[in-house]
Amino acid sequence: MRTNITLAAIVFFSLTLFAADKIAPLNIKEGLWEMTVTHSMTGMPAMPSIPPDALAKMPPEQRARIEAMMKGGPTTDVRKECVTKEKLEKQSAFSDDRKECTRTVLNSTGSKLEIKIHCEKSGELGSMDGTLFVEAIGSDHVKGKMDAVTNANGRTMNMNFTFSSRYLSPACGDVK
Repeated sequence: MRTNITLAAIVFFSLTLFAADKIAPLNIKEGLWEMTVTHSMTGMPAMPSIPPDALAKMPPEQRARIEAMMKGGPTTDVRKECVTKEKLEKQSAFSDDRKECTRTVLNSTGSKLEIKIHCEKSGELGSMDGTLFVEAIGSDHVKGKMDAVTNANGRTMNMNFTFSSRYLSPACGDVK
């Protein structure tokens, strides 16, 4: 009995080490990147209408995003991301690394990354399951997509994100 348990432990830890050896960070430059993200959602609950005077007070970019969300169409955001050695090693560059989510690396090479993500949110926020694909086109250009499904209060919402990122500089400044 003790031999079987010892053998099982050796096999398990060997497989764990073998799997860890296959994880390779993306071969891209560290520093400041610009991400252009387009996202669309289906199955989203109806949004309450926003009074016209509240919309008028919003910055133009925010107002455009809110109006697009109310129509149900795709929206595009541009943001900056600081890519560090630590983020590359944790496979968390170009994606949020939230505590309520578990991430399972399915495929990892210097040019491609595929991660399964599961988030369990408390209360009425429900859960989210998705797959993130990231491809390094070169050391200064990355593209990717994520398809996810959120379940909350008996409702299902499908989310689709595509992004393209370009390297800007080795210094991130105030960007985290």
